[in-house]
Amino acid sequence: MNVAALRLSVSASNVANAMTDGPLPSSPGAANFPIAYVPLRVNQNVQPDGETSATVGQVSPSYVKTFDPSASYADRNGMVASPNVDLTNELIQQVIARYTFAANAEVVRADAQMTLFNVIT
Repeated sequence: MNVAALRLSVSASNVANAMTDGPLPSSPGAANFPIAYVPLRVNQNVQPDGETSATVGQVSPSYVKTFDPSASYADRNGMVASPNVDLTNELIQQVIARYTFAANAEVVRADAQMTLFNVIT
C-alpha cells in the first residue's frame, strides 16, 4: 500500500509540474533562472522474501527542448528546457496505483475477517 501511495504521489508531482520550464543548461545566463522541473519515477522491486520495495529516481533525460521564444530564459534560438513528462504514462501510473492500493486493501480486509473468525470460534 505504501508503494502505491508513493507511485501516486510521484505521478501527481510530475503532472503538477509538467509545464515548469527552465533554461537549457547550455544557455548563457542559465544560472540566473530556476531549472526546469526534473520528473521522477518509481522503481519497484520484489525482494527475495516476497516483500516489495520502491525507490524514486529521476527520469533520464530529464528535459526536452521546446520552442518558446517569449520566455526570458530562452536561448538565442528560442529553445527552453521542458520537463520530460509523458502525461499518458502518468495517467497509467495513477491507475496502477489505484488498483494496487485497492487490491492490497482487500487483502488486509480478508485477513482481518479471517482473524476475527478464528478468534470467535
